[in-house]
Amino acid sequence: MVLFFSTKPTNFSSAYLSFSHKNNITLTAPSSSYNRSQGIDLKAGGKSKKTKRTAPKSNDVYLKLLVKLYRFLVRRTGSQFNAVVLKRLFMSKVNKPPLSLSRLVTFMKGKEDKIAVVVGTITDDIRVYEVPALKVTALRFTETVRARIEKAGGECLTFDQLALRAPLGQNTVLLRGPKNAREAVKHFGPAPGVPHSHTKPYVRSKGRKFERARGRRNSRGFRV
Repeated sequence: MVLFFSTKPTNFSSAYLSFSHKNNITLTAPSSSYNRSQGIDLKAGGKSKKTKRTAPKSNDVYLKLLVKLYRFLVRRTGSQFNAVVLKRLFMSKVNKPPLSLSRLVTFMKGKEDKIAVVVGTITDDIRVYEVPALKVTALRFTETVRARIEKAGGECLTFDQLALRAPLGQNTVLLRGPKNAREAVKHFGPAPGVPHSHTKPYVRSKGRKFERARGRRNSRGFRV
């Protein structure tokens, strides 16, 4: 018996053995089209799933109408602006933080000819004395900020009005409120007693007897 090997190096586990009538054995490498990749075993067929929202949790019928409108615009226009607006319409209340009038004026400085778009609420800021004429689209305006914007010659638009004016999001500025400005966020992070931690502690009271002692204040020896 004679054993013949092919000239190309090959893997014995994926090679083919051929026998002839003269008791000769030939080892041949598989063709390039042969699939050498090996699959992996997935537990229960795989459990990875997408966790992002595909619809809002809210039962607000007007919000659902806006979702229906922007689903259509995303499908028919392919605009990235519309896709972002649709995604933000799905978001929870925490992820749709309000934007104050002062921040709005700051962000729109030099862009007064464009339309500001906020998927959330616009709130008033009494520290702002002069309000420029701004065109603003938002889900909601407080009564005072709506009156101030319109008195200055601006416009408060809804998202269905925006879809008629800018179906592709042209000439707009997409803005968001400060997501981490909530009181609850101040308590997140390393424990308040850990060195170099600036996390706000949960304290029952701000009186004389609460977290004023040595080790808690720089004015009392040291602070951890």
